[in-house]
Amino acid sequence: MKKILIVEDDMSIHQFIEELLKQNHYLTYHAYSGSEAMLLLKNAKYDCILLDLMLPAIHGEEIIKEVKDIPIIVLSAKSGSEDKVNCLLSGASDYMTKPFDANELLARIEVQLRKRSLHDKADTLKYKDLELLNDHRTLLVNHKKISLTKTEYAICKQLMANPKQVITKNKLLDCISMDTEDCDENSLKVHISHIRKKMKRVSEEAYIESVWGIGFKMKD
Repeated sequence: MKKILIVEDDMSIHQFIEELLKQNHYLTYHAYSGSEAMLLLKNAKYDCILLDLMLPAIHGEEIIKEVKDIPIIVLSAKSGSEDKVNCLLSGASDYMTKPFDANELLARIEVQLRKRSLHDKADTLKYKDLELLNDHRTLLVNHKKISLTKTEYAICKQLMANPKQVITKNKLLDCISMDTEDCDENSLKVHISHIRKKMKRVSEEAYIESVWGIGFKMKD
């Protein structure tokens, strides 16, 4: 079942959306302020977010700028074209003005989930007996699951996307900068070492090799 986070401080609207989604077999999760939503997003992964803009503590516009890789459908009483344009340009996937039609909301949710499913499939990378899954940052080694940190996933993604190339340390850091902010040149080797250790737990094969003085590549 798909997980939908409802971020809405109006209790009546919140309850209406929750009931609608449950009737259509979605798992619902709740936030009644912007700060509560940000806390939930740090600790769990959702398939879609339904987001009000005028929230206590942290406004919805700020949440849009922080969230990556999760479709956001804005549900707002703000009907001006400038508000819609700004939200869409900031990263929102869709925008509906309150009051909204229930069937239209369900249709728009389905569209975003379908787009995400296609995106996730496109983002699945394979090399030898490795398979990197976009969902939940999972690496399969001989069909055995390995959980990766955000930084480890970003590193594997770049190496597996270019398996025949040597990726310089600087290039690798540039490529993963959009995915993670906690990696610098001094810590890159540590992250690579952690990835190798996780791989070794399920396979004796060495998948990542160091190219002295340059960077890293997938082993032929």
